[in-house]
Amino acid sequence: MEVRASLKGYRISAFKARLVANQIRGKGVEDALNLLTLSSKKASEPIEKLVRSAVANAEQKNDNDSAGIDIDNLVVRTITVDEGPSMWRIRPRAQGRANWIQKRSSHINVVLADQ
Repeated sequence: MEVRASLKGYRISAFKARLVANQIRGKGVEDALNLLTLSSKKASEPIEKLVRSAVANAEQKNDNDSAGIDIDNLVVRTITVDEGPSMWRIRPRAQGRANWIQKRSSHINVVLADQ
């Protein structure tokens, strides 16, 4: 049995979020949460919140179904970080010129499953 949680349009580049996601892929939920709590990266906080949301979804699924997901044995099966829409801004430069700045966002999906 698997449970999912997703975060859409978070304002961080997908490259930076993938660095954190690659650390927890395939690990147990407790190990993943410990790594995310101790990480100094900006993306670790929303990903930690997302994993906790997926665990809460598993608990809710346990209450509604008789399937019986064992929450202690949950593993981060897949975590994907995809590019979201970008915001374009203009930065003034010398002699009346302008440069474009791209403010990137990302979509993060987590799937937890039994071992």
